[in-house]
Formats: sequence, C-alpha cells, structure tokens
Amino acid sequence: MAHEHLHLKEDITAEHTRGKQIRVSIAMLGTLAGGVLLINSWLAGFFYGSGSFNVEILAMAGAILLGAPIVLHAVKSLLKKEMHMDELVALAIIAAFATQNYVTAGVVAFFMLLSQLIESRSALGARASIESLIKLTPTRANLIEQGGSEKEVNVSALRAGDCIRVRPGDNISADGKVIKGLSSVNEATITGESLPVDKVPGMQVFAGTTNLTGVLDITVTKAGKDTTLGKVQSLIIQAEQTKIPIMRIIDSYVKWYTPTILMIAGIVLFFTSDINRAITILVISCPCALILATPTAMVAAISASARLGILIKNVADLEIAGKMTAMVFDKTGTVTTGRLYVTKLTPAEGVEPAELLSVAASAEQMSKHPVARALHEVAKEANLTLPATVNFKETPGKGVTATVDSAKIILGRDSFLKENNVDITTVAAPGLHEEQGFSTLYVAKNFKCIGWIGLQDKTRPEARQAIKELLDIGIKRITMLTGDRDEVANRVAAELGCTDFKANCLPQDKLSIVEQIKATGHTVAVVGDGINDAPALAAGDLGIAMGAAGSDVAINSASIALMSNDLRRLPFLVRLSRKTRGVINQNLCFGIIFIILGIAAAAAAWLPTIYAAVLHFVGSLIVVFNSARLVRFGEELSHEP
Repeated sequence: MAHEHLHLKEDITAEHTRGKQIRVSIAMLGTLAGGVLLINSWLAGFFYGSGSFNVEILAMAGAILLGAPIVLHAVKSLLKKEMHMDELVALAIIAAFATQNYVTAGVVAFFMLLSQLIESRSALGARASIESLIKLTPTRANLIEQGGSEKEVNVSALRAGDCIRVRPGDNISADGKVIKGLSSVNEATITGESLPVDKVPGMQVFAGTTNLTGVLDITVTKAGKDTTLGKVQSLIIQAEQTKIPIMRIIDSYVKWYTPTILMIAGIVLFFTSDINRAITILVISCPCALILATPTAMVAAISASARLGILIKNVADLEIAGKMTAMVFDKTGTVTTGRLYVTKLTPAEGVEPAELLSVAASAEQMSKHPVARALHEVAKEANLTLPATVNFKETPGKGVTATVDSAKIILGRDSFLKENNVDITTVAAPGLHEEQGFSTLYVAKNFKCIGWIGLQDKTRPEARQAIKELLDIGIKRITMLTGDRDEVANRVAAELGCTDFKANCLPQDKLSIVEQIKATGHTVAVVGDGINDAPALAAGDLGIAMGAAGSDVAINSASIALMSNDLRRLPFLVRLSRKTRGVINQNLCFGIIFIILGIAAAAAAWLPTIYAAVLHFVGSLIVVFNSARLVRFGEELSHEP
C-alpha cells in the first residue's frame, strides 16, 4: 500500500511539474504573440498612417493579449487581500488603455511580462544549477535478484537491503555500502571535493555520485528522500523559501508603498492635468528591482555554497555567518583527523605488552570511539585473537568497563580509574611524554592497573591555513575544546594558531563554555561533528557540522552542514556571507535611487511612458546580473585538491 502511495505521490508531482511547464509555455507564446502584434501595428503606421483603423486594432489586440494576464493577476491578489506591488502596473495599463494609448499599454505590459520572466528565473544559472543537483539521482537501477540475475527497476522501488549493480559512467541511485568491486567515484555533488574517491568493499557510497572506472555491487542502506542527496535537495529548496531579516523589513513596507505611489501620481495629475505623467509614475515606480534585490542574491549564494558542499538550511544563517566574531572548534574529528594512532605501550611490571594490548582492544570491541578503532587496528596488525566481551558500558568522556574472560576490565582516563578505586601509581607515570601530545589510556584488570597506552591524533593538513584565514578576515577569537589533557590540547592549539583552548571538557562543559563566550558579547559559531557536540552546536548563534555526508545527526543538529571535512570552507562561508550582504545593499541602493529619479523625471515630463517601461526592464536586468556574480564566487576552491 505504501509502495502504491509513493508512486501516486510521484505521479502527482510529475503532473504538477508538467502543468507548470505548459502554463509557462503558454505565457511565453502569449507574450511573443502580443509583441508581434505591437511590431505589426508600428509597421502598419508606415503604410496606413499612424491614426488608421488597422494600426489601432493591431495595437489594441496586442495590448489586450499582453495586459490581460497582469490585470487578472492584480485583481486576484486584491481579492485575496495580498499586495504584490504589480497593482501599480495594472493601473497604468488600464489608464493607458482607457485613454486609447494602446501602443503604450502594450509596450508597458510586454516589458513587465519580461521582467516577471527574469524574476522567475532569478539569478540566471543559480536555480538551474540547483535543479541540476535535484536531477542527479537516476530514475532506473539495476537490481541483483537472488539467483544473481539483473533486473532493471524504478529507483522508487528500491528498499534498504536490496543489492544493485552500478557500471562505469552511471550515477549511483541510492546510499549504500560496497560489497563487491573496486572503482573511483566522483563525490563532488555531495562533498564538493573535486578529486575522485577510491571505493573498496565495506566503504560507503552516496546517491547522485558518479561511478567512474569499475563495476560496483552495492547493498542499499537508504533510498529516495532518505538518502543524503535527498536531504540536501529538500533542504536547499527549503532554504530558498526562507527569508532573512532584511526581506521581512521590505515586506512590512509593502502595504504603505502602493498607496504612497498612488498619492504621488494623483498629486502630479492634479497639478499638471497630464494623464501620461501619472501613468509613467505608476510604471517606473513598480519596484521590481527592489523585489529582486535580495532573493536573487540569496539564491545565487545558496547555489555557490551547494557547489562546494556547504548545506545552508535557512538563508538567515548565511547572514549570521558574516557577523561572527568568535568560533569554537571541537578537537577530535574537526581540527584533527579523528583517527588516533597507538604510539606507546607501557605495561606494568610482569605484564607483557601483547597482554596489555589484547585486554584493551577486547574491552573496546563494542565501542565506536576513535580510541577503539586505533586499538583494533594495532591488534589486527599484531595478529591478536580477541576474546568475547560482555557487560560492556561506555561513560562518555571518561572510559569503558567490560568483562573479558571473566575478568573485570576498566579502561580510560586516570580520573576514571581513580573513581573506580584503582591505584595507578603502580605503573610508570606518563608525564614525561605528555608534552609530545599523547592521550593516555589506563588499563585495569580486576581493579589492578596493568599499564597505560599512549595515543596521538594528527591535525588536518588544511586546518592551520583555514584558522589563519579566519583570523585574517576578522574573527577575533578561536577557541578549541577537547576532552584531552592540557598538554595534548596545548600542542594542538599551538600548532593550529588558536587564540585559546579548554581541556578536560565533558559534553556539558562545552555547552557552558559556548554560553560564556556569548555572554562576553561575541557572535559565536560552533564547529563540531554533530554527534557528541549536538548541545554545543545548538547553543551557538550558528552551528556548523563537519563531514555531514551520510550523517543524519550532523545534517539535523546544525544550522549549516559541511558535507566534506575541508576546513577551508569556513573562511569561504564568512566571505560569501559578507559578499552577499554587499551585493544586496548594492541592489537595494540602485533600486531606491532608480525609483526616486524615475518618479522625478516622470513628474517633469522628461520620461515618456514607453521609455519608462524599457528602463524598468533594464533596471531589473541590472539587479539580476549583479546578483548572478555570486554564482561563481569561490569557484577556485572547486578545483583545489
């Protein structure tokens, strides 16, 4: 039943899209036909004279064909008690028609319809690039059946657990894991990374990415709207429909704008008795340039950010990004690779290193923490066989307890072992090594400390450059938070150039530190992995989740999600926000000056009505092209490895 409902929903959506395309096509044909009639009326004037019946009837037909859609739309808006400002143009067309200025009415309507076409297209290639993202998921997939045979099915029919085959050159139709095959996959559509990623069995792949070289057999984990691409698509569309504060301010003045312009036109008509001047004022004051000023810039900015794998849920968040004065980074997995490496084993007297490693790796078998992965990798390299683990319990930020071969194992920070009444003074103190940046993991067996393990993380290669750029563009404070010791935090913070750091932080500590920084007057952005940092991400003025590709928690918990782990996206985000604000201000200033000068010129009879319509169209074009510059902003980052 759900399957049939899904198909029905897709059919309805497809039908709606086709209907919209048909309406747009009819509108375009009507505009062209009206334009042809106006041109013919102008040409007929040379043969029959400017006041002849043939000229008038052609001009009237063109004016009706072009003006009717605008007038009808204005009437519908008034009946719904909505103000769209194009009521001014409708009045101008009716006034011109009533005074038998059919050519004027037709030309005004023609250029207004062209302006609406420009508005619907918004920032030229911006919406087209977003639409191309939406079309990335193929409609058909090759399903591998139980006997091994292939069957071509609709992507909408795929379910978690299905196995699909993707050949070179095909787009992957669902999120999943590779179970067979080797290939390179272009993931630029999801992560914004330009270099292909090599895929081997066990690795994750995303819908909408392109398989380049080999054949891959993939087990589907998510399909349709549940895929990473599906979430990206819906959130981009949602972002386009949101408003920033400056857009809300403009909306609040709409109800005052039209009556004010009508009053000005009425005053000019009263003192000059010239209907043409009043009509020109109505035409030139239709604020298309003002209406387009903010939406075109925001759509272009969303397009530029989506190209680089930056997912902005609400355009208001983009505005905040340019006002940030402080950034708070989680250490592990954000400014560091998140991959710990075992660098030292120090067993207690009478304990073999292999025993220490085996006990620790066994206890961590149920954990997904980076420490667990580091221990498992070393144990695998040492060819150790790990016994089963029971009674596993993980205490976030402290350590784990488990039972291995009937022995009680406690593994974690020194404070965690002390809480469990374990004496750690029986092993050599690791203090001499901590200035090198070690994280120290103590291991106890049956409440007796059997040694410690030193682990070390590596900073991301681009992290230092990104933080330097952030400081250069005016971010005043960059704080790094970590649950590690002071020595480890000090090494990483100094290596990256952070202004300050806080060590020994539990998740609740991170939240209070963010609140403290905000209380000092800073606008704070919090950058984390979106999982254990979720409270801190929510507490910041802006929450930015790193490496969100495939992570539902990261996409949902943050205001902005970076689909890759490239920290250089952060200074780009700040620059994009400021550039967008600059473009919006340029557009608004141009629109206001354009209307004021236009009304003055119309009142002085320096601006004929037809020229006003042409200038109105040109003004809209200037705003759109100015906004369109943002589409290619940051293009150089797309080609960096």
